[in-house]
Amino acid sequence: SDFVKARTGFSIGGVSPLAHAQAGVTLIDRELFRFPEIWAAAGHPNAVFRLAPADLERLCAAPVADVTQAPAP
Repeated sequence: SDFVKARTGFSIGGVSPLAHAQAGVTLIDRELFRFPEIWAAAGHPNAVFRLAPADLERLCAAPVADVTQAPAP
């Protein structure tokens, strides 16, 4: 949408967690820390980059929060 592009500088499907055009609220879902590595959009719908959840937290300087409900065991 135009709103997402204006706020982040990226099109939907390629919104990177880094380098947004405007500051906004970023939260890192605590559930990501279940995985040794994650993949994030890299500014284009066909581009991603790999990193560890702790690296995402450090690079974004964003708080870790309970964004989703943990899956049932």
